[in-house]
Amino acid sequence: MKIALGVSGGIAVYKAAEIVRLLQDRGIRVQVIMTAAAQEFVRPLTFAALSGEKVITDMFGSAESVANVDSAVEHIAVAQSIDALLIAPATADVLARFAQGISNDFLSTLYLATTAPVVVAPAMNVNMWNHAATRANLATLRERGVRIVEPGEGYLACGMIGSGRLAENDKIVAAVMEALGASQDLAGETLLITAGPTREKIDPVRYLTNRSSGRMGYALAEAALRRGARVLLISGPTSIAAPGAAELTRVETAEEMHAAVLKLFPESTVVIKTAAVSDYRPKAAAKQKIKRRGAMTLELEPTTDILASLGRTKTSQIIVGFAAETESVLENARAKLAAKSLDAIVVNDVSREGVGFDSERNAVTIISDSEVIDVPENSKWEVAHRVLDQVVKLRKRSSVPSR
Repeated sequence: MKIALGVSGGIAVYKAAEIVRLLQDRGIRVQVIMTAAAQEFVRPLTFAALSGEKVITDMFGSAESVANVDSAVEHIAVAQSIDALLIAPATADVLARFAQGISNDFLSTLYLATTAPVVVAPAMNVNMWNHAATRANLATLRERGVRIVEPGEGYLACGMIGSGRLAENDKIVAAVMEALGASQDLAGETLLITAGPTREKIDPVRYLTNRSSGRMGYALAEAALRRGARVLLISGPTSIAAPGAAELTRVETAEEMHAAVLKLFPESTVVIKTAAVSDYRPKAAAKQKIKRRGAMTLELEPTTDILASLGRTKTSQIIVGFAAETESVLENARAKLAAKSLDAIVVNDVSREGVGFDSERNAVTIISDSEVIDVPENSKWEVAHRVLDQVVKLRKRSSVPSR
C-alpha cells in the first residue's frame, strides 16, 4: 500500500518525520508532498532520506529544471497511485483551500484529483482553530467524507494554551490505517511468528528439508504489523523478503529455531507457529561429504516439539499452531490441538493442488475449542487476516472475567 503525506507549514512539521516512520513500520510506502511554507521549517531532503521516495515540492518542477509534460500531470499520476492522502500538519490555509476547492499548488490539486480516502490532522493557534471560518471549513470537509483527526490541547508554540496542537502521532496513524481498512486491533500485542522450513545437516553439502516457502508466515507478519502489532519473526531459510518493520531472527536448524523461540517467548503475547520444522534430523552428521557407493542408510532422531513445549509452559500467551496434513485432516488437527494445549490450530490439506506449499494461495480450517472456521481458497494475505481475526476473538475471550 502507498499513501501520500502532505506536509504544510507550521512548527509541527518536525512531527511528520516520525509519522513517516510509523507508517513504514506498518508496511506502508509514503510519498511526501511539501508546501512552500513547510520547506521553510524542514528541508525536503529529510523526508526523501526517511521515505526513500521522491519528495514533491511544487507543481511544475524546480526553478532549476525545465517544466515538461511529466511534471505538469504528475498530480494525476500520484492521485491514481495512492491508497490514501494524509495531511499532517494541516494549517488553516490548507483547510480553507480544500474546503473551497482552490488548487493553486501540488497538494491542493492532488486533493481534488484523488478519489482515495483523505485524512487531515490540523495544527494551528487556538484562536485560528476556534475561528468561525475554520469551523465552517471543517464542517464542509466532514460533509465530503474527509476524516478529521482533532488536535489536542496544551501548550502551543505561540505561547498560548488551548486546542490546536497536532494530535499524537499514534492517533494520526490509527486514523490512516482505519481509512485503509486496516484495523489497529492488535495494537499493544507482541506477535512471535515462525516461518519457513528448517534444514538438518546430513554432510557438508546435503541436508533434509521440506517444501515450505515461508510465504504464509511472512504474510501473517506483514498483516500483523498493519494491524498495529509488534512482530518478532523467526525465519528458516527462504528466498522472499521479510517485512522491513518485523524484528527478524534467521535460523537454519530445528534446534536453532527452538533456541530462538525460547529466547523471545517471554516477550510475546501471541505465538503463531507457521514454520515447517523438521520432525527428524540425522543422528550424526558426517564431517566430510558422503561418497556415492550404492545405497545409503540414515539413522534419524526426533527433533524437539517446539509447539508442545510452548503449550506446556505458556502463561497468558495465546498460541496458534499450523498443521499440514494429507489425510484425516480435521481429526489429526483436533488431536494436536488437545495434545499440545493450543488455543487454536490452522490446518490445511497439502495434498490439494495449487494451495499450501510453493503457492501464493491457501485454503485452511481454523479450529479452536469453541468453533471451526473454514477459510476457502484465497490469497495467503487474506488467509493471514482471517487467522488474525481469530486471534483477536481469542484475546477478547481471555480478557472476559469469569463469573
